[in-house]
Amino acid sequence: MEDTIAAISTNLSGPAGIGIIRVSGEDAIAIADRIFLSPSGKKLSDAPSHTIHYGRALDAEGNVCDECLVSVMRAPHTYTREDVAEFNCHGGVLVQKKVLASLIAAGARPAQPGEFTRRAFLNGRIDLSQAEAVMDLINAKNSWAVRASVDQLDGRLSLELEQIRDGILDHTARIEAALDDPEHMELDHYGIILEKDITRWKQKLLELIRGADEGRILKEGIRTVILGRTNAGKSSLMNLLSGADRAIVTDVAGTTRDILEETVMVNGLSLLLMDTAGIRETDDVVEKIGVKKAWGAAKDADLILYVIDASRPLEEEDYSIIRKVKSSGAFCITLLNKSDLEARLTEDDIREQLSSPVISFSARTGDGMDELKRILTEKFASGAVKANDQVIITNERHKFLLMEAEKSLENVEKSIQDGLSEDFFTIDLMGAYTSLGKILGKEIEDDLADRIFSKFCMGK
Repeated sequence: MEDTIAAISTNLSGPAGIGIIRVSGEDAIAIADRIFLSPSGKKLSDAPSHTIHYGRALDAEGNVCDECLVSVMRAPHTYTREDVAEFNCHGGVLVQKKVLASLIAAGARPAQPGEFTRRAFLNGRIDLSQAEAVMDLINAKNSWAVRASVDQLDGRLSLELEQIRDGILDHTARIEAALDDPEHMELDHYGIILEKDITRWKQKLLELIRGADEGRILKEGIRTVILGRTNAGKSSLMNLLSGADRAIVTDVAGTTRDILEETVMVNGLSLLLMDTAGIRETDDVVEKIGVKKAWGAAKDADLILYVIDASRPLEEEDYSIIRKVKSSGAFCITLLNKSDLEARLTEDDIREQLSSPVISFSARTGDGMDELKRILTEKFASGAVKANDQVIITNERHKFLLMEAEKSLENVEKSIQDGLSEDFFTIDLMGAYTSLGKILGKEIEDDLADRIFSKFCMGK
């Protein structure tokens, strides 16, 4: 924390219009001054906070690296709550690296991944849940994930959890005070008062926990498996959704033998799409492995797109797939494919076997695609739209700790109902308080903080 750190904060994957090199720490502005040359001769150390200055960045030998604009921002009104200088240079990879090398030669230390955000956390500008939201926002794959991350970054989750923690602390303090001074404070029927708040807090935590699976889908995408018999049109559907010839399409049964994966966007939703081997009995060893993989993928799916060749009657492989779909727990949409051919199956035939939306579809012409998009949006995005009104959890660590806190409150509730003495209440109350505090980083071990921030990108 005493070092002044520097890093390139923009992407180095290739040339760009601008590149930003960030410096943060007690000596940030002084170090920036050592490599900055202003045409007017003015020093950055004399500049007011939150101003920007034109000049040139010099290397250790005094040679010009680039012309640049340097932002001067003084503590505490900065991202890290430390003095910060940012060099806005041209976006060439070599240029940015040369400016960074000059800053390190002038006294800065190379920043570790996530070290700027870690300092923002340690300096109290943001809590740990907000820090994690920063990386979620950077990695967001769709508009719903962006919205959920922004809500968390704005502190909406923090506010709700702090309100519960404050209530827990008030009750715990009241009970402890009464136990220490029973002559002046009594706890008659206190369990009834406490139980009302416990019920309200549990309801809020359960709402957050129930929304966590939706949050995972928002953050990571919908795990989508395409299932069906051989030559049902699965690979054609994969190509239609991805907008490219990702899968080989032939009339030869068993062409697809392994899982082919692609991420596609449908109405703002990310589908982690998996095309699988056609389901059938076969003596081919490789194809058998493909079928086994298909069943495994279906077991872990959020969504199954079950493709049926409507020009052929149902066969034993179809009934086997239907049984697997029913037991998977995934949401299923059945596509009666090849609607451009003479139909041997109807939507009612499928509904007799499987309770799922059924769409008359053609992967060749795209007929039925609008209906598929409508159902996907209705099923997976309708809850996400509520992100404006409800905080959505997108972090597995948060979900686990919320479940721990809810369990502790449940134990308090049971203690009240069993008529136990009030000192039993405080043990589990403080258990819930601690679990919620770990989400916010109020009580966090150094090794956990190291693990969290090590996953951040460089320069953030």
